[in-house]
Amino acid sequence: MADYRIDDLARVSGTTVRNIRVYQDRGLLPPPIRRGRTAIYTDAHLSRLRLVTNMLGRGYAFAQIAEMLAAWEAGRSLADVLGLEEAMGVPWSSELPTPITVRELRRMFGNQLTPSNTRKALELGLLRRQGMGFVVPSPQLLEAGYELVKLGVPLDEVIELAGVLQREVDHVAGLMVGLVRQYVLDPKGEDWLPSGDEVPYYADVLRRLPPVVISALTAAVARSTARVIPDMVGDRLEALIKSGKSTPSNPI
Repeated sequence: MADYRIDDLARVSGTTVRNIRVYQDRGLLPPPIRRGRTAIYTDAHLSRLRLVTNMLGRGYAFAQIAEMLAAWEAGRSLADVLGLEEAMGVPWSSELPTPITVRELRRMFGNQLTPSNTRKALELGLLRRQGMGFVVPSPQLLEAGYELVKLGVPLDEVIELAGVLQREVDHVAGLMVGLVRQYVLDPKGEDWLPSGDEVPYYADVLRRLPPVVISALTAAVARSTARVIPDMVGDRLEALIKSGKSTPSNPI
């Protein structure tokens, strides 16, 4: 289980220190563990923070979220609650959000870093504002976009593609998680939130689910890439043949 100071927790969760303190004041986030003068947060705090952020994004008020959390905790021991929430809070990726300055983005994308493109990237969550600069939630996704731009793809098209990818991946991941919920977590169509002796089993399912989803998506993308790229080259060669052109041969 990871340990976080409040700055680290804010960075990993994608929120602000101020928001974390507000959630604590409203009783939505448990107090940190004290180690001397240092306040330490755990994966359970991270999971609860993500849950609160998700519910706020759905339009629930603080009081409503507090009521739902109280109902979830009712009749369950602290170990039950923390056990399941720690399982939900385990990071799905080793990626950490990375700060980046406007100058660094300008160096990468040049004059294509327009206000319009920046605004769209913020709307899609590809960038988050932090002070005078930004935070990149997924450095790998940024690097992939940078490589496409270097190849000659316009930045606005790359940003649009990132949005499409996220929607499509959300859909596929939702299908997989939905099957697990239907046949494993909620086979009788009842409230699947566990208590007592059920917690270790359900916590184990939640821990095992992320790598299964990621592995399946990675394998599917690799198979699709292996089909699509040769198809692109084949289409080009076919077009050359139909046009009566031929590619120059390289001398041995």
